[in-house]
Amino acid sequence: MTPIEAFADTFLDVCVHISLAVLTVSLVLIVYRTVKGPTLPDRIVALDMLVAVGIGFIAAIGVLTDYYLYIDIAITLGLVGFLATVAFARFVLNRGTAGDETIMQEVKESIERREAGQ
Repeated sequence: MTPIEAFADTFLDVCVHISLAVLTVSLVLIVYRTVKGPTLPDRIVALDMLVAVGIGFIAAIGVLTDYYLYIDIAITLGLVGFLATVAFARFVLNRGTAGDETIMQEVKESIERREAGQ
């Protein structure tokens, strides 16, 4: 193994470990947001981000172990996560139009809080 190849392997390992550390921190923050809320749309976005972080974990582990089938699994999880997000969005839309004004009120309050913060 040439020195350049050794450096590339070491650099890749360091980058994967750094990405795993960053993904772990983001996982903790996303779980906090999922539990804390405060609204249903916030929780849905947090769950979507949880799927994205899961994809990142699977891809990083695949690169670290040189078992690239994990990349295919990550792509599949991305497709399933997209379908779950669409299903959640339809649920919120149907719940909001079925006479339940709590979702619309939560959205209005969220927009007002965001505008007040700007």
